[in-house]
Amino acid sequence: MMPISSSTRRRSSPCWLANPFTSFDPLRLPNASISAVNLSEVLARLQEIGMPEDDVAVARLNLRVVAFDELQARATAQLRSLTRHFGLSLADRACLALGDRLRCAVVTADRIWASLDVGVEIVVIR
Repeated sequence: MMPISSSTRRRSSPCWLANPFTSFDPLRLPNASISAVNLSEVLARLQEIGMPEDDVAVARLNLRVVAFDELQARATAQLRSLTRHFGLSLADRACLALGDRLRCAVVTADRIWASLDVGVEIVVIR
């Protein structure tokens, strides 16, 4: 896999959800995609805040879950050196790698991401 370039073409509409726990309206993201890694975070957070971990809570978001396969693992690993000083987690890098793979913007509530230059359009929602 080639290093991510800031000149890579991106669609202008977000298609990736990184952190849905804000006042951001998830209905603004029709047909969004989410890595299985990030879905695990969503389910864990739902459990932490006492919401049932059922398909209804996740189904409302209408997400397409994308498997975290070998290609995603390699792309996520390549982002480590570019994002280390920002303190991004494996799940954060999985989100960015999938955004790159799908040529989509990524959506996050983590403001530090606005400082990233990894060739992926980043939409900060709070």
